[in-house]
Amino acid sequence: MSDSPPDQAPVIRTIAMPADTNPAGDIFGGWLMAHMDLAAGSVATRRARGRAATVAVEGMAFLSPVVVGDEVSFYGTIVATGRSSVKILIEAWRRKREDEGSVKVTQAVFTFVAIGEDRRPRPLPPL
Repeated sequence: MSDSPPDQAPVIRTIAMPADTNPAGDIFGGWLMAHMDLAAGSVATRRARGRAATVAVEGMAFLSPVVVGDEVSFYGTIVATGRSSVKILIEAWRRKREDEGSVKVTQAVFTFVAIGEDRRPRPLPPL
């Protein structure tokens, strides 16, 4: 596991807020997963040059907690493509408000399928 974020701009960057917490004050894992899906969807839509739908998420382990006020950055990298599908590795990294260092929170591979106007899978366009 890398100890520094990917050398690219994040797809999404946001701040964890009090409304995103469970009763213990920790950020919900579902909040992280939703933002990861948004980031993956952005990457998939650009690659598909159109609509794409999430069809699978592979293994997700929470490595470090996120607390209110943390800046969370979501990085996306295409790791594989098929005829109509694209697999995207999303990494989530947090940075405390007062620090410069980042810590990996979680990662997962999201699979998307390009969707046509008929709402059925369609081939990915050539690069």
